[in-house]
Amino acid sequence: MRFSQVDVFSPVPFRGNPLAVVHDADELSGTQMATIARWTNLSETAFLLAPTIEAADYRVRIFTPAGELPFAGHPTLGSCAAWHEAGGRPRMPGRAVQECGIGLITVRDEGAGDWSFAAPELIRSGPLGESQVERLVSGLGLSRDDVVDHSWVDNGPGSCALLLRDAETVLAVRPDMQALAGDRVGVLGRYPTDPADPAEVDVEVRFFPFSAGIPEDPVTGSFQAGLAVWLTGNGTLPQRYTARQGTVLGREGCVAISAGCDDAPGTGIWVTGHVAHLVTGEIRAV
Repeated sequence: MRFSQVDVFSPVPFRGNPLAVVHDADELSGTQMATIARWTNLSETAFLLAPTIEAADYRVRIFTPAGELPFAGHPTLGSCAAWHEAGGRPRMPGRAVQECGIGLITVRDEGAGDWSFAAPELIRSGPLGESQVERLVSGLGLSRDDVVDHSWVDNGPGSCALLLRDAETVLAVRPDMQALAGDRVGVLGRYPTDPADPAEVDVEVRFFPFSAGIPEDPVTGSFQAGLAVWLTGNGTLPQRYTARQGTVLGREGCVAISAGCDDAPGTGIWVTGHVAHLVTGEIRAV
């Protein structure tokens, strides 16, 4: 089968989040897919299949080393770009429809290697319980005063978020993976705003998918999408902003958010990032 490895959410090759993509994977069992995902040992491995829903252009199954996810952001952009690079063509030029575990996701070709997906609705939202917040704060090495707000931002993977006092506090987080082994939690904080010197980046984001056995994810599209639904919806963040992620890991992740868009199905939010094609070859399933 054709095999691709792409770098997602960074304009600089090898500084984003890598994704392995196995094409024409219809003959693989779920067990085989899980085995391959454990072997690649990336945060996610995607498997492209024929769609089962008439409106979809292709179907994708997404696996972490620990199991399958119903939806994830960087596999959505990376899979669509890899599918297109391998000759796939959507029914509507420039706009593909992906079938995945949570249903249909629209992906848009922005040109020059940039791709966007329409952020899905949240499956679970609303504030976290105070006891949960206290446990997360302790496990992340924070104080309760560092947390400005908190919420579920679950669009499939089961993530929750803490809004911290600023970007500096986000970068200083030192998590205890053992203490938070069953969680998928992320943090974000704003950079200072200066009208005379507008920043290129508005917020710093970090995400810790401990439940998948991964200490920290370089760039997380599903979490970024959930944050956008939560924080543009309540007015905390503007309709358009840029988020950075992966800084502590030596990456240069960049995610652009555009909310209030009439052409974005569902939430009206587009999540945009760059995809670089770095590896193409074949993989043999045994």
